Amino acid sequence: MRDLGAGFGYLVKGQQWVGRHGRWFGIGLLPGLITLVLYAAALVGLAYGADDLVGWATPFADDWSSPWQGGLRGFLTALVWVFGLFLAVITFTAVTLLVGQPFYESLSEAVDRAEGGEVPESGLPLWRELWISARDSLRIVVRVAVFGVLLFALGFVPVVGQTVVPVLGFCVTGFFLAEELTAVALQRRRVELRERLDLLRGRRMLTLGFGVPLALAFLVPFVAVLLMPGAVAGATLLVRDLTEDRAGEDAGHTAPEPDPHAPPRHDQDPYASRDQGRPAGPYDLGKDQARS
Repeated sequence: MRDLGAGFGYLVKGQQWVGRHGRWFGIGLLPGLITLVLYAAALVGLAYGADDLVGWATPFADDWSSPWQGGLRGFLTALVWVFGLFLAVITFTAVTLLVGQPFYESLSEAVDRAEGGEVPESGLPLWRELWISARDSLRIVVRVAVFGVLLFALGFVPVVGQTVVPVLGFCVTGFFLAEELTAVALQRRRVELRERLDLLRGRRMLTLGFGVPLALAFLVPFVAVLLMPGAVAGATLLVRDLTEDRAGEDAGHTAPEPDPHAPPRHDQDPYASRDQGRPAGPYDLGKDQARS
């Protein structure tokens, strides 16, 4: 439970950081606004064209009587629009990060610089960074879609489908949302997708504490736009601590240097340490006989 609170704390700290640095808040708003306009236009177009799409996909219902034809096609039209809205929700962050890659990378670097210490840079050209971001975002969307299909099927299970499944759905969405946001800072540190997922799974509750509140807030698109700059800043702060913890663990696992003054172990040659580097002498024959 402590990690859940700490994860939410990083989200709050990120919003406070951009609040103190208004210039970066304004810069971070631009990609979200652009993406919001594009998605709003796409959803409006889908709402107007869903009837024609469903009619084209169900020619077998052309001869049906009035109540059944209208009921089937009305249900399918609503389902198409809901599915489009679902896709918009789960892809909004990925597309916003892709559109705003240069902006958010600069914002993340500014957070690192303000907090002190190393400021990693990927050193890759922009087109390469965009390609990596798009490739990894597509992989994440596929994973989310697989979980979405599974949870949708479980939603038909009585009681469990109406209680446990929605909670799991928000947890899955929050985890992958946190992955997409931390990817901005981790990609600059040359951390690949598989390693990023392992890093976040190692602190699962911390990740959920950061991502689940965002997933709930991002259900409202305009709120998502307002929170995005602070979310990127908070994700950078989270990454700084995660990578420092990982570095500390790696250092702790390093084998200690042998003590030259320590007495030899029972499995070591008692003559090895004192004779090392000394040329052989005439008394070595007796010593060899003692060893044997």
